[in-house]
Amino acid sequence: MTHHDLLIIGAGSGNSVIGPEHDGWDIAIAEPWLFGGTCMNRGCIPSKMLVHAADLAMAARHAPALGVHTTFEGVDWPAIRDRIFGRIDPIADAGLAYRHSLDNVTVYESVARFTGDRSFDIGGQAVTADRVVLAAGARSVVPELPGLADSPFHTSDSIMRIDELPEHLVVLGGGFIALEMAHIFHGLGSRVTILHRGDLLLRRADEDIRRRITDIYADRLDLRLETNVDRVQHDGGFRFDLSDGSQLEADTLLVATGRRPNSDRLEVASGGIEVGRGGYVTTDQFLHTSAEGVWALGDITNPAQLKHTANAEARVVAHNLVEPDDLWPIDRSMTPAAVFCHPQIGSVGPTEAELLAEGRPYLRSVRNYSDIAYGWAMEDTTGFVKLLADPETRLLLGAHLLGPQAPTLVQQMIQGMAHGLTVDQMAGGQLYIHPAMPEILEQALLEL
Repeated sequence: MTHHDLLIIGAGSGNSVIGPEHDGWDIAIAEPWLFGGTCMNRGCIPSKMLVHAADLAMAARHAPALGVHTTFEGVDWPAIRDRIFGRIDPIADAGLAYRHSLDNVTVYESVARFTGDRSFDIGGQAVTADRVVLAAGARSVVPELPGLADSPFHTSDSIMRIDELPEHLVVLGGGFIALEMAHIFHGLGSRVTILHRGDLLLRRADEDIRRRITDIYADRLDLRLETNVDRVQHDGGFRFDLSDGSQLEADTLLVATGRRPNSDRLEVASGGIEVGRGGYVTTDQFLHTSAEGVWALGDITNPAQLKHTANAEARVVAHNLVEPDDLWPIDRSMTPAAVFCHPQIGSVGPTEAELLAEGRPYLRSVRNYSDIAYGWAMEDTTGFVKLLADPETRLLLGAHLLGPQAPTLVQQMIQGMAHGLTVDQMAGGQLYIHPAMPEILEQALLEL
């Protein structure tokens, strides 16, 4: 039996837990897939590199409306794909090689499963550790649909590495992955159909955002709402029997119906690890689990499933491992998020519906991109900013943006919220460059 001072399960944000303060420790990392985790290999980084290419293609289509003579004549998909993964794959390989090169680090390229209290089976080898960090992430949910298991469908794990651009891509789902991938492939020239069982896209977003992005996507591509798939058939191509009695044919299928934490694959119950709703590992404010000496971070414990939250959690765990008498708590009170669809979305804080459900008083301000000069320059007719503030404290409670640069613009609101500035201080305590995009924030703040 092999014993370590620290075992980290997962080499995404878990890999960043290791620092100079652990140089004297015997450390192990168990990672059956690629170093770098979901974000680098099959998530936010390659998808945003694809989004940028799709944005350029969309700009070429839309520029003639501004008097610029551009045309879109298609893309070289293999060149786009290879540019992206030609950069990413060597980074993953280098990360693995670096950890292998360290005298105090052992890398197990296998799945780790609990067999008892901080004891594991890793690729058939018995391993124990004094301390354990669970950072094994999450995976795509695949619904149980007749015929689906027998078809060559894709998830976000594989769709970005396909060999040919789809002629007709069907996307099953209506969340952020579905919207981003639909934008990518439609932008690059594929015909795209989204099949979504709900009446609006992006279930967790603010309702005004949901309504606007649903209308935009309905105008842009084939969006079928309140539609279920009864059966999937594949014989050289896909055929879908839909709940409205119709059929649909396509050459490629992307299943984007959500993600679930990998706690079950680790068999965490055998290690005394409690899980909550959806299988997320339960932790206290210091990210300690129900089992002594076991911490958890990232997608396996946080339903937000965001890289910036996982990185923040990794910093907390790294400190708490070596400073048990000075534990840092994790602060999840202000978790921003973005969706890189087209147009983009940036958000922080509660939605208006959540405030209403809490019975919490609030002030509301909505301003359109078309209200500012730069909005005129872009001829933007769909973008808007929605701010929610406390009427007594004058603090900003939430910000929800849809439009060009929304994930960048919302950062200014996050900074003000993080430093406890009132909406009056944010609006009047600085000069806003004219005619830059942040003027839309100034106008919305002044309205409050």
